[in-house]
Amino acid sequence: MLFSELGLSEQLLRAVAEQGYQTPTPIQAQAIPVILQGRDVLAGAQTGTGKTAGFTLPLLYLLQQQPLPQRPRPVRVLILTPTRELTMQVYDSVRTYGKHLPFFAEAVFGGVSINPQIQKMQRGTDIVVATPGRLLDLIQQRHLDLSSVQYFVLDEADRMLDMGFIRDIKKIIGLLPQKRQNLFFSATYAPEVSALAEQILNDPVAIAVARRNAAAETVSQLIYPVKRENKRELLAFLIGDGHWQQVLVFVRTKHGADRLCKQLIKDGIRCAALHGDKSQGARVRALDEFKQGKVTALIATDIAARGLDIDQLPHVVNFDLPQVAEDYVHRIGRTGRAGAEGQAISLVDPEEANLLAGIEKLLKRQIPRVADTGYEGVTLDVNVAKPKPQQTAKSATKSQTGRRPSRPGGSESRGRARKSETAARPVTRQRSGNR
Repeated sequence: MLFSELGLSEQLLRAVAEQGYQTPTPIQAQAIPVILQGRDVLAGAQTGTGKTAGFTLPLLYLLQQQPLPQRPRPVRVLILTPTRELTMQVYDSVRTYGKHLPFFAEAVFGGVSINPQIQKMQRGTDIVVATPGRLLDLIQQRHLDLSSVQYFVLDEADRMLDMGFIRDIKKIIGLLPQKRQNLFFSATYAPEVSALAEQILNDPVAIAVARRNAAAETVSQLIYPVKRENKRELLAFLIGDGHWQQVLVFVRTKHGADRLCKQLIKDGIRCAALHGDKSQGARVRALDEFKQGKVTALIATDIAARGLDIDQLPHVVNFDLPQVAEDYVHRIGRTGRAGAEGQAISLVDPEEANLLAGIEKLLKRQIPRVADTGYEGVTLDVNVAKPKPQQTAKSATKSQTGRRPSRPGGSESRGRARKSETAARPVTRQRSGNR
């Protein structure tokens, strides 16, 4: 099937073609015709499937079929997202695909001054992409009216609930007209997510393009058993020895992100941190530099686990395993997107063995280990071969900076590295005993 067979307008097809797309993804092929029919949609799709265009394109077409309202334009499309990053990416998608259409779109999110957003709302806009908190701020200050909304999209619904937005979502829904078309997108379906869908949707068409809680088949996964104090050295080695030019690294805490970033910079690796304590300007700048190749390693907390849309991202590393198994799927879903191949590596300390067990239970399979780790039940043996830090620094520097950094690690870590310099090799080992 081609985009030209989906019933979209010439202006939308031209915008799609300018992005280099001809064939819709499965979620797009299934969702676009249903949305054009005016039906509510309950869509389950893992990240990287093209779902944003799956609702952006048909909504733009439906607006195109209506007379253009006088200014100030009433809000006719409301798209709710859980994070600032996802808000900006959906907004960019609306602008990209609507570039040949006479519609106004605005992004509304916290962490920045509200005054420019107030001015834009006063001028009027057809489409609002928003996070719940700032949207309610504008509504309560009487700068935004939702009484004309015809199309309501709840994107990443499961993440919304994880972040505690359920009350805000219900307040917003209570302000919408009863007669509207609803589009509900969620990667997973916990009971509370299903309950919310039942409240919002009217006789929806269910669309699912991937097994729930499944990692993309295009992502190769590996586990590196390693002591926590050796994780940074191993990460630097992987980046340098593999000549990686782009890697998204997930850590558990904001402080951990900043600390790891500073350490990698000392190793000669270009690095930036992305987390909730960063200003919006700093977050946008870090992401832009990462996409442009000015930064090799982007160190992020789970604020970046969803919504980041980075073309052809080759590597994701779990420096820390997530506390919630489902977040592992969302993290590694940043790579292997839209049919491209990607690699997801997890550096696992013995204390994280239970978290790993939960992830593998969710995936219903064991993730291959690098080297023979003697993994038994929930015990993770970390006596595996590891490259020496001198090699780490050289490799990272040679491929990226052209200068020799200070040697990473102290004398103790260098001594440990000298004892085991055999290259690790991936093997899959069967576990024995009960988990």
